[in-house]
Amino acid sequence: MRSVARLQPGDHTVVIGGGPGGLTAAYLLARGGHRVTVLESTDMVGGISRTAQYDGFRFDIGGHRFFTKIEAVEELWHEILGDEFIRVPRLSRIFYDGKFFDYPLKAMNALRGLGLIPAIQILVSYVKANISPSPVEENFEQWVSNRFGKKLYETFFKTYTEKVWGIPCTEIRAEWAAQRIQGLSLAKAIVAAVPMTKRGSGIKTLINEFQYPRLGPGQMWELCRDRIGEMGGRVLMRHEVTALEHDAGRIVAVRAATGGGEKRIEGDHFISTMPVRSLVRCLDPAPPADIRDAGEGLRYRDFLTVALIVDRQDLFPDNWIYIHSANVKVGRIQNFGNWSRAMLGDPEKSCLGLEYFCFEGDGLWESSDEDLIALAKKEIDELGLADADLVTDGTVVRMPKAYPIYDSEYTRHLDHIRHFIDPIGNLHPVGRNGMHKYNNQDHSMLTAMMSVWNMEGADHDVWAVNTDFEYHEEMKVGESGKRGEAARSRTA
Repeated sequence: MRSVARLQPGDHTVVIGGGPGGLTAAYLLARGGHRVTVLESTDMVGGISRTAQYDGFRFDIGGHRFFTKIEAVEELWHEILGDEFIRVPRLSRIFYDGKFFDYPLKAMNALRGLGLIPAIQILVSYVKANISPSPVEENFEQWVSNRFGKKLYETFFKTYTEKVWGIPCTEIRAEWAAQRIQGLSLAKAIVAAVPMTKRGSGIKTLINEFQYPRLGPGQMWELCRDRIGEMGGRVLMRHEVTALEHDAGRIVAVRAATGGGEKRIEGDHFISTMPVRSLVRCLDPAPPADIRDAGEGLRYRDFLTVALIVDRQDLFPDNWIYIHSANVKVGRIQNFGNWSRAMLGDPEKSCLGLEYFCFEGDGLWESSDEDLIALAKKEIDELGLADADLVTDGTVVRMPKAYPIYDSEYTRHLDHIRHFIDPIGNLHPVGRNGMHKYNNQDHSMLTAMMSVWNMEGADHDVWAVNTDFEYHEEMKVGESGKRGEAARSRTA
């Protein structure tokens, strides 16, 4: 366990990043009467959980359901949002081979869509995988094929996953699959349709309802920012950290570009949600060459949303649709009016978010907004979800480093970097990018909570969060939506 510098009266904590992890830490510190300053590089809080605004419409950068098994996170959500939480029924589908499938898959729906022969092939493949699984399970393809069979993997996993990550499934590590899809009914729903299949309480499904801020997830973090200010903390926007000065095993100050020059801010504790690669680049003096090389070896998947305003209500009932077709570039489509009608600037219209996964600097990322809007209109028409002629307006939001990539080298690189930064007792990496872990919002918040509790004298292993391979939206059939026991708590 790393040695953590303890929080003393009068200490000043600098938080790098105004996303869920950074703002959670700042909120707890400010609520406890401690001095805290948050440095956010953009003009919006929330990170990838922000809610963008355009011409009166509000839309997510991706969809963000509020469901957790972590009591401390649940309590904080309600403390900040109060009555602004609404309950939203979950409905999502998969578009595959020109057809729509329920997600999670329902047996009869899948059978009708796939046909009898493919369904039998999936069952045979599933049985074969269970009788004779691959002895090697290092990558995504092996992990999924071992559990669900090669045929189902090729049908419902391979195309979409490679569209999201931009690399072959054989290069994605098995631990990502274990964190995200273990136990889901995507395969079991088809298998359960066969009479010989054992059924029972072991079959799991996804939640069918979730909480959601009335004005989108960004409302949570906008309110959190305001509360931090009311409690005496500071949240400084457009302050991009360019250097972390360290001396004698401690961070002593950060330097931040503000648009009008550079500002130096001293502190006693530093909580970082900036990408690990950026953190390594910012250390001053620079770390040894092998640490810098490890930092450069970490990779990220970038993301952009094309929001289309459509002159029609009730286009389709889903919250979102996964697009498993290789014939279009879009990966997922959100229908924000089905998340909350309050997000629509005009209740007579719809706002759709077409999500494209890309790498910063590639053809999609560098396309003009006009070209991206034209592409989105064309693809929404091709998919039969909306008539392109009904699209009245659109806008584009780009989100760099949205997803840390779990490639074959990331563990080695991250372990090497941790060997250098873990001994820095007053530096606390938290959150998705801060730890290069594909954390959900609640896991990111928990890492921030644990770091603050450690500063106050606790002894939590922050790096163990989200390594138990239990999917955070999963519940056993029969639970009726009852929230599970807290995965972690302050006294755990």
